[in-house]
Formats: sequence, structure tokens, C-alpha cells
Amino acid sequence: MLAGVELGGTKCICVLGTGPDDIRAQVEIPTTTPTETLSAVAATLAGWDFSALGLGSFGPLDLDPASASYGSIVSTPKPGWSGTDITHLAAGRPFMVDTDVNGAALAEGRWGAAQGLTSWAYVTVGTGIGVGSIVSGMPVRGLGHSEAGHMRVPRAAGDIFAGNCPFHGDCLEGLANGPAIEARTGQRGRDVSADDPQWSFVAHALAAMCHNLALTSLPQRILIGGGVAMGQPQLMPLIRDGLTASLAAYGAAATIASMDDYVAHPALGDRAGPLGTIALADMALAASRR
Repeated sequence: MLAGVELGGTKCICVLGTGPDDIRAQVEIPTTTPTETLSAVAATLAGWDFSALGLGSFGPLDLDPASASYGSIVSTPKPGWSGTDITHLAAGRPFMVDTDVNGAALAEGRWGAAQGLTSWAYVTVGTGIGVGSIVSGMPVRGLGHSEAGHMRVPRAAGDIFAGNCPFHGDCLEGLANGPAIEARTGQRGRDVSADDPQWSFVAHALAAMCHNLALTSLPQRILIGGGVAMGQPQLMPLIRDGLTASLAAYGAAATIASMDDYVAHPALGDRAGPLGTIALADMALAASRR
């Protein structure tokens, strides 16, 4: 039996099971202070019998196993959470920690729309923009973990919105996340009409992200989910058309047979995050037995 904790900015989901068809328990806990939240998570886990733990968390995270702060949340804008260690939740059991979006990406590879692939990207467009890039079956690592939601992208002609990322202004997230859409239009994204011209600017930024991913981490499929992407069906055709024009069939992009298949929605929906922690737990258990 495996357990997982998806630690989000507003809520935590604790899950016990082995996969999408075998979930034995699921508990939701509000994300408040680190002490209050993690104590409630630990109490939930203490009542379960499991062999390994997967931790998928908001970040940024220190994911360098050689670091003294491995498994800690670092430099987060969420008040009070910078420097918080989450690995103690494993209580001596095998564990694996990663970003929540990387966990969701791994879940899509095991049980969802990336099955059978070796490299893919999972993008969530909502309050923020997160990108999980999987290459040869594993999340991209290097200087740290991927923060592709903050990549710089070219503006569409006529887009005068300054961007609202507190770190980078008009990076991808600053141009196309939920708060950016609200700042652009003065309305919640769900209330903005499908024909509002601001959607073309949002789609342009997301297509540019896909262009950059296609030519760098080389995903065989890009899955785009999250509240904004799933709630605005007019976006996907705009993103696909923009990506087709931008790539201009250059290099490996010429092998894309169907843009509808290449840029698609995730299959697991809002289950991807919790199931991602189960995937991480399974990987931790397998590593412990080598």
C-alpha cells in the first residue's frame, strides 16, 4: 500500500492506495500555517498502514539530495512557508519528493494521456502556470527543477498588457495565468466572453511556450490542463494554430502528424495531482528495493 500527499497553496490532499482503480482513502486538509497543516497531515498518515510515501508540493523546492535542505520549500511567496521541510512526513519510510506538477505529469504517463511515451510535458494553467517536463521517463533536473511557467515569451503584436508576475513582469505566467486574465479584462476568466480579443494574446503566449518546449525538452506530447485551459475551449484551437505557424515544420517539428494529438488535454483531470503522489511513492518503494 502506498500513500501520497499533494501539498497545494490552498489545500492538501492525502491519499492511500495503489492507483486510479484502487484508492482506499482520501482526506482533504486546508493549507494554513506550516505547523498546523503538516501536523494535520502527519496525524492522517499515522492512521494508515503503507510502505512508501510520495510528496508532491508547491514550490520552489530544494530537490538536490546532497543538499542539507533537501525536500524543503524554499523562497516561496507563500507567507511563512519558506524553509519548511516536508520530508519528515515519511517518518522513516521510503519517500520521494517532487513538485506537484511533476507528480501530475508522472501520473499522466502511468495512467493517462501520456501512456506509452518516453518524453512529454504536463502544463497546468490556473492561478499560476506550472510545467512538468518528463524526459526519458523522469522529471528534468539540473540547476533545480523546471520553472517553465516563468519563461520569457515574445508578445503578440498589439499586446500592451504589462504583465503581473511579481518577479518577472511579463513572463509566461505574468501574461497568461488566471490573475493576468483578470487584470487584462477586469473580470474573472470564467466570466470573460469566448470572443474577447484578450484570449488571442493569452493563446499566443501559451503557443510560444509550446514552441520553446518542442525545441528544447522535445516532448512527444504536450498536455495542457488547469482551470483556465479546461474552462475555455476556444483556447486549444488558438494554441494549436499558433504553434503550427510558429514552428513552421522546422526540425523534429516536421514529424508531428496531428497537432490535435500533439497538444491535448490531460486524461486524469483533477485526479492527476493526487495520483502523481502515488506514482512518486511507487518510485520510492522501487528504489528502496534495488
